[in-house]
Amino acid sequence: MELSQRVQALQESATLAVSGRAKQLKADGVDVVSFGAGEPDFDTPAHIRQACKDALDAGHTRYATPVAGVNPLREAICGKFKRDNDLDYTPDQVVVTVGGKHGLYLAFEALLNPGDEVIIPVPYWVSYPEQVKLCGGKVVEVRPDESRDFKLTADELSAALTDRTKILVLNSPSNPGGFTYSAAEQRALAEVLADRDIVVFSDEMYDRLIYTDEPFVSFANVHEAMYDKTVTFNAISKTYAATGWRCGYAAGPQPIIKGITKLQSQETSGTATFIQHAAAAALNGDQGCVAEMRAEFKRRAEHMHARLNALPGVRCLQPTGAFYAFPNVAGTYARLGVSGSVEFATKMLEEAHVALVPGIAFGSDENVRLSFATSTEQIDKGLDRLADALK
Repeated sequence: MELSQRVQALQESATLAVSGRAKQLKADGVDVVSFGAGEPDFDTPAHIRQACKDALDAGHTRYATPVAGVNPLREAICGKFKRDNDLDYTPDQVVVTVGGKHGLYLAFEALLNPGDEVIIPVPYWVSYPEQVKLCGGKVVEVRPDESRDFKLTADELSAALTDRTKILVLNSPSNPGGFTYSAAEQRALAEVLADRDIVVFSDEMYDRLIYTDEPFVSFANVHEAMYDKTVTFNAISKTYAATGWRCGYAAGPQPIIKGITKLQSQETSGTATFIQHAAAAALNGDQGCVAEMRAEFKRRAEHMHARLNALPGVRCLQPTGAFYAFPNVAGTYARLGVSGSVEFATKMLEEAHVALVPGIAFGSDENVRLSFATSTEQIDKGLDRLADALK
């Protein structure tokens, strides 16, 4: 039996593949330090877990009504956007999805026709290009220079635009890069798009995990023309250490949100109702847990950055958000006898028992990604092994 062409062309998620191989080695008794999957090592805060239990006890176990999300959660999302991002949305501009990943896919499905172009800066989150291809779109990669922290410039954006451009994908803070666009940098991009019929997908999954003094600014808020052209994506996954709960959300122009909701009605019927009520408690409740996790991630970011830059042949940008470092390791390739990030990561996993994600999965073969969503003890243990392997 032959699988469909779309499935055959689809690349497996490199982050999950590395995590899977590391788990296999661990199951075989090998002590592996994993910097693979982007998953907080904290427990979901107790008050959110309790809200989920309360929702179950209250009988919130039927289909979510409406499909776009239960009203208490959509109202809480509107409150979050106003409180944290100074964005005014109404519940009919919000849809709750089965994780942020599916929300993005539904949005691509809702907008793309065959041949429509989607501009994706490199490095990118692994699922962006694959989702675009699944929806019949054409990926247009733009490669900002690493010396500028990989950030897309107005000139680079202008040069990539064609009459087939439909969507620009921006991710700040970045997975995998760990960098964050300033308001001024985003405004320069918005000026290029202000008079064009192009939609911006602003992936802001890590907007609460910022390690600089400059406040986070949503792309929909950097220019008056962008509010009606931007779909903003977020989730409870990263902020509240709830990756397995699969509860994402998107907000933006009502016609796009309606299209996403229409698709969701035929694909999943939405996130489990009891999880939605717990997510509302997360967004409405005490945010002290977020501050505590952010402080710890910031400490780890600084620690990992310093240690990576001390390794021979390695250079690493300072992570300013999310929980990833994206060091350039190309300076080690010749000495190690490897030809790219896949061989480098394979060598480190099999010989040093350290799991990294090859940068090629994110479009950059000179880099690897390390998640610091793990304990400092594990970070040091893994980096000690890398240091020994790179001597």
